[in-house]
Amino acid sequence: MDDEELPPGYRAEWEADVVLRDGTVARVRPIRPSDASLVHRFHAAQSDESIYLRFFAPLRRLSDSDVHRFTHVDYVDRVALVVTMREEIIGIGRYDRIDSRSAEVAFNISDHYQGKGIGSVLLEHLAAIARDMGISRFTAEVLPQNRKMLAVFADAGYEVARHVEDGVVEVGFDIEPTDRSRAVEMSREHRAEASSLRALLAPSVIAVVGASRRREAIGTQVLERIVDAGFTGKVHPVNPNVRTLRRRKAYPSVGAIPEQVDLAVIAVPAHAVLEVVDECAEAGVKALLVVSSGFAEQGKDGAHLQAELVRRARGAGMRVVGPNSFGIINNDTGVRLNASLAPVVPPQGRFGLFSQSGALGIAVLASAARRNLGISTFGSAGNRVDVSGNDFMQYWIDDDSTDAVGLYLESMGNPRKFSRIARNLALIKPVIVVKSGVSRFGVPPGHRVRPTKARPEVFSAMLKQAGVIRVENVHQLFDVAQLVTHQPLPAGDRVAIVSNSAALGTLTADACTSWELTVTHGPVDLPSEATAEEFRTALRAAFDDPRVDSVLTCFIPPLVTGDADVAAAVRDAAAESTKPVAATFLGMRGVDDGHSTVTGTGGSTRAIPVYAMPEDAVRALASATRYGQWRARDRGTPLAPPGINRRIAEDVVETVLSVDPKGRRLGEDEAHALLAAYGIDVWTKREARSVDEAVQAAEDVGYPVVLKSTAPMLRHQGGVGGLRVDLRDEAALRGAWSSLTDRLAPLDADRLVVQRMATPGVPCVVTSDEDPLFGPVIGFSVAGLPTELLGDIAYRIPPLTDVTVSELISSVKAAPVLHGHRGSAPVHRAALSDLIARVSVLADDLPEVASLVLNPVNAHPGGVEVLGAEIVLAPAPRRADPGRRSLT
Repeated sequence: MDDEELPPGYRAEWEADVVLRDGTVARVRPIRPSDASLVHRFHAAQSDESIYLRFFAPLRRLSDSDVHRFTHVDYVDRVALVVTMREEIIGIGRYDRIDSRSAEVAFNISDHYQGKGIGSVLLEHLAAIARDMGISRFTAEVLPQNRKMLAVFADAGYEVARHVEDGVVEVGFDIEPTDRSRAVEMSREHRAEASSLRALLAPSVIAVVGASRRREAIGTQVLERIVDAGFTGKVHPVNPNVRTLRRRKAYPSVGAIPEQVDLAVIAVPAHAVLEVVDECAEAGVKALLVVSSGFAEQGKDGAHLQAELVRRARGAGMRVVGPNSFGIINNDTGVRLNASLAPVVPPQGRFGLFSQSGALGIAVLASAARRNLGISTFGSAGNRVDVSGNDFMQYWIDDDSTDAVGLYLESMGNPRKFSRIARNLALIKPVIVVKSGVSRFGVPPGHRVRPTKARPEVFSAMLKQAGVIRVENVHQLFDVAQLVTHQPLPAGDRVAIVSNSAALGTLTADACTSWELTVTHGPVDLPSEATAEEFRTALRAAFDDPRVDSVLTCFIPPLVTGDADVAAAVRDAAAESTKPVAATFLGMRGVDDGHSTVTGTGGSTRAIPVYAMPEDAVRALASATRYGQWRARDRGTPLAPPGINRRIAEDVVETVLSVDPKGRRLGEDEAHALLAAYGIDVWTKREARSVDEAVQAAEDVGYPVVLKSTAPMLRHQGGVGGLRVDLRDEAALRGAWSSLTDRLAPLDADRLVVQRMATPGVPCVVTSDEDPLFGPVIGFSVAGLPTELLGDIAYRIPPLTDVTVSELISSVKAAPVLHGHRGSAPVHRAALSDLIARVSVLADDLPEVASLVLNPVNAHPGGVEVLGAEIVLAPAPRRADPGRRSLT
């Protein structure tokens, strides 16, 4: 619907595509007056029982006045959402405000779509909207026999109170998110999105649209690879011009196939894709793999075509991989799916792989095959119009055939969601990511990506916070993958080195030092002519050493002992231990499983990762070690600082934006009030236009005081340029006034303020910026040169825990000055952590806070003092991960 046809107050930002419990896609949007006929049709299709449970009466037909009331809302005190699929309403949810803080909520779900989680989706979205409108509590009246609706409330994770009156169950609950409600919401999202991937990766029936007798045609190539891989399901070519292809009957359209199609592979020219999508929608296809190119990667016309593709597909409940996708692979012996353009497919293994790039996808798979690195599943997202790496990660969380995953990312559309899902996956399986950066130069044509103001360090911090192993290129991705997929994680950073070359042993030890691994055993230098048995003995001694967590072995093939014998010795020694091993066989790279790459003769079947150079092995081991340490660490508890009054802060924001809807910088009193609502006290600065006003201000705040310039070029600089400190009486203040005004007047920097003298400490800076891509980003640094000249700033992305706050403080290079550097007393770490925690919660709660800078924050042994604060408000952006389920 065009914007001019939308009713007054309509909130387009409430529109969202969501994945239902069975993996299909539905649309959530605000109700419109034009929905009257759809509401009538929805009601007419309901059973008598459903109508009675919703309206407490047998209303076989709704009156026009009732439908008018249902469809005409103000989108503030009366809000209604509909869930649609194939342009039909399949669910309705609404709330009507009772008073300033509470509202009555009601739902009606189509009989044909019950059990798909529609009620839960509507409750999540209505609760999020209501909170934005200042509502904190929902009530509902439900008949006792309406167990499904009672279960929706009970299972949502809120503390639900209920009592029965006049035969009706009255339900009430606060809608402020709780740890349990958040966990329930995330769990439902995970199950739904993982389920939607199963139709893609494990279909029973596939249609290939675009296959022909031309062997070079893309559709023909995909069909041949599906057939040649031995797909265990059924595959049907679709081509109206031929009768058979690859000894299979060809159908003129998808709708002509006489059975339910799970996956349709579309390989037709771009201009014909929408017609095929409509065919698939009519036939009830579950998912689409679009390998066709010619979309947003080729300009505006292609971008419009791409937007229409995803609109039609999602409107029909279908997920989409692509367009411009390289394909998908599932090596499970029960599926054997190769719906890709890969001429070489790696063997079956336990490594999940995702690549956005089609061209690089070919190289990635070929590289994995050369290394004998087996994969479980593979996906190429192409232009990433719908299915992304986030969806694959949701699937891999529960996939028992995958032990580790790798992602080659050219862009990222939703970092907040990526971080959340990656953290959940990394807690149980290693996640390795190749991503060069987040600048606009790294975004390929066709990818929908929000702009970002954030420095590249923010992206790195996000990955580190999520426990992701970040590597620089595909070569390193596979170096790490072949180790973490086939070896246990290191228990610590202590390493043993066994080699038959002193030079190789030294190189390995030097590399360990540079990667912060500790060599506690060796390097053990065996003779170059050492036998396999001598290697086996030395390796067993290394594995048996209690001071060793990992073993590195290096081997230069001599004339006497062959690669195969040494490889078998390494496998045998490793098989008797729970410690990981990485081997360097000069000039060789890959996974030695005793059957290929390096053919061994030993009895062990434990595969070992083999590297061409010791630096590669050490870098991979260091990555695995750091990941193991992250996984073993306490995750901490979510931040919940006491003494927060969100209502006061929201009132400040609402008051400012009602007068200045485009936003502005807050005045001192406004900033202090907003921060005070989150328990942050800012010391007052008193502006003085004369020396007498300065004296009066000093008497008001109490001596000793500081006198400083407000000029931007001089603020927070320290030294004597624009600041005089420790002024203990009126005479000292008058002298300082005279000195500063004489010095600064020629620079037009003589606007001065008086502030109480703080306890000597370490000046710090705490910031929050609302980024279009990342959402709120919290920054911390030590003020002065570390921040301004060296860029020594650490970042984290809310929501944080007490552990991540502590890590944030410790991660700046200047952190030693906080901990008692050169004999000074350490600052009050708990007070500093509490301040950062409050800023983090504020930033997460209030997207209208475009920028917040606390500078300087004076940290000292007795606590912290916030001496300066600047806040800029702006209209709330639409965050990529809005706190309710949505495909973005």
